[in-house]
Amino acid sequence: MPHKNLIMRKFQAIVLALLFTLPAFSQTTTEKKKFDLSTRPGDHIIFQLASNRWIGVPDSIKNKMGDLNRSANIYLMLDKPFKGDSRFSVALGLGVSTSNIYFKKMTVDIAGTTTNLAFRKTDSTDHFKKFKLSTAYLEIPVEFRFMANPVRPTKSIKFAIGIKAGTMLNAHTKGKTLQNASGNTLNAYTVKESTKRYFNTTRIAATGRIGYGNFSVFGAYSLTKLFKDGVAADINPLQVGLSFSGL
Repeated sequence: MPHKNLIMRKFQAIVLALLFTLPAFSQTTTEKKKFDLSTRPGDHIIFQLASNRWIGVPDSIKNKMGDLNRSANIYLMLDKPFKGDSRFSVALGLGVSTSNIYFKKMTVDIAGTTTNLAFRKTDSTDHFKKFKLSTAYLEIPVEFRFMANPVRPTKSIKFAIGIKAGTMLNAHTKGKTLQNASGNTLNAYTVKESTKRYFNTTRIAATGRIGYGNFSVFGAYSLTKLFKDGVAADINPLQVGLSFSGL
């Protein structure tokens, strides 16, 4: 029993200590929510450098895709902090997102007239040394944000989740430097074809980013398919990269 009483006394002491610290903790939490944001800009530019991937692509195409599919995005965003707690905010913007997918000894016949989009292997025939498929979208992004120190965005941990909706501005392929099957140059010219015929021109994507200061890592996954139903595999584009922003 003495042992039990000792445990009870320790438990009571811990409870009392917690009760005494709760008011101080509550006061500190309240103080943290009162930030002077009068000098913080409400709008800003987000610039992103990304690597692109296609999710759901068949192996016959995947094995012909490049390892580093570069792209860039840029958005102008308007940030609105919550009145109750300015560490949280919502942002709405407008911008352009691009994507480049490179292929090795394969062409994508987006200007074709067939029902299905043709991905043609060119291993044993004439081919382009460099060939890529590029798309560009006009997008409206919406983000829900958290910033640990909203007064000093450049010295703060931050993260955001959101969604963006867009419409396709352009889709084109570009082939450079025609070579024969042995890799010898036949003609150093460039061929470009542009059409949206096979593409789903509306895109909705889920987004997320986390970082510190002006730099963060971001991801964007398309919830809609890249191509129209029935013309190609059900492919969902994915972007992962670095984001540069003041907020």
